[in-house]
Amino acid sequence: MNPGARLVIFLCALVITAPAAWRVMHSMPTFGAATSGYADTVNTLAPPLRHVSNMVAAVNFDIRGFDTLGEETMLLCAVVGAVMLLRGSRGEQEGDEAGLLAGRADIARSDATTLACRVGSTALLLFGTYVVLHGTVTPGGGFQGGVIASSALLLLYLGEGYRCWRDLIHSTVLAALEGIGALVFVAAAAWPLAQGHPALDNLLPLGKLKDLYSGGVIFLLNGAVGLAVTGSFGQLILEFLEETRSPEDESEPNEADT
Repeated sequence: MNPGARLVIFLCALVITAPAAWRVMHSMPTFGAATSGYADTVNTLAPPLRHVSNMVAAVNFDIRGFDTLGEETMLLCAVVGAVMLLRGSRGEQEGDEAGLLAGRADIARSDATTLACRVGSTALLLFGTYVVLHGTVTPGGGFQGGVIASSALLLLYLGEGYRCWRDLIHSTVLAALEGIGALVFVAAAAWPLAQGHPALDNLLPLGKLKDLYSGGVIFLLNGAVGLAVTGSFGQLILEFLEETRSPEDESEPNEADT
């Protein structure tokens, strides 16, 4: 499709959706207006019933947990589709060098840069794990922590360079994290169904309110989402960076580790 046709389609879509968007914006409550009773209901019922103090986790993994299962499935499908499109016929060879634009200077990394990225990536990974594990008691959770943890992979690339980074990061490991997280979520929904209970019904001990392992199945699902998001975003980072590599079988292979 040429740029002109794309512009025409965009303008048509804009004309169709603009009135609806305008009405939605003007129908929103004014700043400071009274909110609905939904939030008050969740704040009243969730702590004694599910022993969690993070109400967002209670909503995501219990009150509307089945919706969250659908969202995780959509994330899995989106990442699989993106990986298939990006990978194409490239495969997963690990012997190629990162590409370098012609005329751009190859500046070696300083020891300070490498050290800072190593320390930073380790701190990001630990902080992401912390956010996942404390998702039932403090703001955060599996999605937020998974994004933070996967960002550590990008920082590690910036500090170590392509070749070393590619030796450490493998798509099979990231795919396993993504698949295990999604499988645990599905199993947590199917297990109660097999016993005659509603999907995602909490059949695990709830623990004590504000304890790290409180919430029963909510704690388990939070960790599963953390694994799935870490693997998903890690896969996307890997594939985007692979797009920059320069095959070694070219007539003038690039030896720069950038």
